[in-house]
Amino acid sequence: MKKNLSNYNKFITKKLFLFKNFNNSQLIKIRKKISIIISYLTSSKKNKLPIKDVLKKSQKTFDENHNQSNPNKQNSPNGGFFSTLIFAVICAGIIRSFLFEPFHIPSGSMKPNLLIGDYVFVKKYAYGYSKYSLPFGFNFFSGRIFNKTPKRGDIIVFRYPANPSINYIKRLIGLPNDRIQVRSGKLYINEQLINKNFDSQFNDLQDGQIFNADQFIETLPNGKKFLTLDTGTTAQDNTGIFEVPAGHYFVMGDNRDNSQDSRFIDQVGYIPEENLVGKATIIFFSNKQPFWKFWLWHKSIRFERIFKNINNDLNE
Repeated sequence: MKKNLSNYNKFITKKLFLFKNFNNSQLIKIRKKISIIISYLTSSKKNKLPIKDVLKKSQKTFDENHNQSNPNKQNSPNGGFFSTLIFAVICAGIIRSFLFEPFHIPSGSMKPNLLIGDYVFVKKYAYGYSKYSLPFGFNFFSGRIFNKTPKRGDIIVFRYPANPSINYIKRLIGLPNDRIQVRSGKLYINEQLINKNFDSQFNDLQDGQIFNADQFIETLPNGKKFLTLDTGTTAQDNTGIFEVPAGHYFVMGDNRDNSQDSRFIDQVGYIPEENLVGKATIIFFSNKQPFWKFWLWHKSIRFERIFKNINNDLNE
């Protein structure tokens, strides 16, 4: 683990050209401070210092090292600005890699819970870290570290097995060694029929057309309740039995008849544990129009969806 963090810290410092003014001993000190922050973020200790104190201490050391390497710039406002900028870039990279990463919802496969144009934060540390947790696709290790088992019913982001450069978001339905099947539109997990009760009619505008579907409340064996959609009889309503391999997961979209998911074995199939990116948490922005059309925001932003916790149980 220490070796992996060291490799990542070295990568960060080498890629920032503004570090050219630091000597080797000062770079080592800076990397140590980065390691302190990373260790803090991945620590489970309850008696650790507040994160603001850790960041303040690291920033102070960073500024001291920068001033030592640039004695003529100690009193220069530009020197302080650049050191703060570099530190901010490092912190942003750490947060994105180890804490939260934003994702945009491009399709309607997770309706009614996620809509096209939703922007969500994904908790990167929810299931531990793999090579897909790191930016730029650099592979410093295989498997997962700080591994935690996902819960059935979680909305997860993962790398598409056929093309790991693509992120998918679906609901986790099957755990390793589960047997999953859909019969007449009804979900079975290990031969147990999953309870599904009609809730209401769902209506939405999709590709300029009105989209209608029956909305149901589905309850998984662990008690997790959430909404799903059913548009009628489709090929996905009757499947064979899917036996989830060890170290893999089975995912489905909540918009059951309009989702490319694990039911399509040749396209998505079973999701390797290593491909998990994180757990979707909240919607931080939602817009009916493309993000760049800011002049339409006054009538296209879905204010009622902002800060919605998308992984909450319907009972909560």
